[in-house]
Amino acid sequence: MYQLSSSVTWKKLQALAEKTQSDRIADYFNQDAARFDKMSLRLGELFLDYSKNKVNDEVMKALIALAEHSPLRQRRAQMFSGDIINVTEKRPVLHTALRNRGDDALMVNGKDVMPDIRAGLKKLEAFTQKVRSGEWKGYSGKRIRHIVNIGIGGSDLGPNMVCRALLNYKHPDLSFHFISNVDGQHIRKVLGGLDPETTLFIVSTKTFSTQETLLNAKTARRWFLENTSMQTDMSQHFIAVSTNQAAAMEFGISRDNIFEFWAWVGGRYSLWSSIGLPIALSIGYDRFIELLEGAYEMDRHFMEAPLEHNMPVILALIGIWYINFLGAETQAIIPYDQALHQLPAFLQQLDMESNGKSVDMDGHPVDYATGPIVWGQTGSNGQHAFFQLLHQGTRFVPIDFIASLEPDEKTEEHHFALLTNMLAQANAFMNGDQKSGLLDFSTCPGNRPSNILLMEKLSPRNLGALIALYEHKVFVQGAVWNINSFDQWGVQLGKRLATEISRNIELKSADYDQSTQGLMEIVRSHLHQAPAQNKATPADKPAKVTDSTATERKKVSTPS
Repeated sequence: MYQLSSSVTWKKLQALAEKTQSDRIADYFNQDAARFDKMSLRLGELFLDYSKNKVNDEVMKALIALAEHSPLRQRRAQMFSGDIINVTEKRPVLHTALRNRGDDALMVNGKDVMPDIRAGLKKLEAFTQKVRSGEWKGYSGKRIRHIVNIGIGGSDLGPNMVCRALLNYKHPDLSFHFISNVDGQHIRKVLGGLDPETTLFIVSTKTFSTQETLLNAKTARRWFLENTSMQTDMSQHFIAVSTNQAAAMEFGISRDNIFEFWAWVGGRYSLWSSIGLPIALSIGYDRFIELLEGAYEMDRHFMEAPLEHNMPVILALIGIWYINFLGAETQAIIPYDQALHQLPAFLQQLDMESNGKSVDMDGHPVDYATGPIVWGQTGSNGQHAFFQLLHQGTRFVPIDFIASLEPDEKTEEHHFALLTNMLAQANAFMNGDQKSGLLDFSTCPGNRPSNILLMEKLSPRNLGALIALYEHKVFVQGAVWNINSFDQWGVQLGKRLATEISRNIELKSADYDQSTQGLMEIVRSHLHQAPAQNKATPADKPAKVTDSTATERKKVSTPS
């Protein structure tokens, strides 16, 4: 049995942590003039500098040995070949197949899945071209102007982040909106500025049973019907992305408008699938393929590069060094690019939902730390918010700085200031400021580690590579820690309890603790009507899917 914390390599790393406790990163540069060249990697237009980390050659050698002695190589091969590595849900993990640009077959349960993946892309391409060209029209004959994606978790964070990151590539005549929060203020705000004649809704839910998504979808459907006609054809205005075709059709979405994907696509890894439909609609199908190609390039690098020159492996092992041996509890993601302002939230789900585990693959409690708390914000806003704690506080927080090099011609001086601020911060975190030699209120001790990731430009291909880099980093850490990075039973618990409490809130149930029961009573006393799932209204019923066009329309309004 794999016992990580009892291994010789683990114990060696513990000894190295104690041995190097007083080392300063700046001294490593003084001792090795070639450190920057040795500790930087390039793949295509993506460049990683990991030289500002508190690791020397001996530590890196031991970390590589840790990876070699772990299940990493075996699980990596199993993932790419379609074996079941999500053992608790008995599923393969094949988000990499979605962006596979090769010609080889990929067998899952005796069936090659690549023809279905390619067929799904063809359907995505045809629909995308119709909407972007204006050929796809609403029930009244007007072209679609607004696209509203209704989802939550991976069905929202990935498409939302990518669409905003690649805003410079957006179709000029289309506007994109994302509804995820079950808070009614969110959907009211979005719908308040829309016209149902020119609005297309994409309901993205893997199982078509997610409570938050269905509640928002029902509200959108009710808004649409109340502002058109109860007999209006929904087929030009509602699209589903789901593995549950039957449930989507019961909702009122026509079979032709359902984009399917597969159970082996995890939500936080799903932007490469038809969940990425908003991305393709925004930037165009060809550029969506470029996004896939960038990720595929990183996939090949991850599979083929030696561990000591492998970007995801290097990032993962340095993270393990900080988490397990130097006591880091968090990881800061700081993009110095406003277009990437939602990347920290996306990576937060990717990492924390994947590796937030305390039981290993064999069902035993782990006796070491696993996934970090991931957080962050764009620079340079962070410099005037939480950087003070990072510079002078008592917390040890490794940082990933991310930036693109190509400036906007109209604001080149802004981009210059942005990049120089990032370089200054990384330098300050490493070197600090101790000119007086005395510790006082102005002292910045430095010796705070960071990685710097640079893209030549923020393009679909480079963004695809960047996302895949972090996906594989998370995978490597999960493999070394011997945990399942692809289930999320904690999330499922919350969903189940929310459904139960919603169903039982009218009951004086003794099945809950006193606090929960008391709070349920307070909430119940403030509700003026039964929960939406228990109280149907005519507009909650599926609209008839016909070819008819409404002759009369009510004045546009938001739902009350």
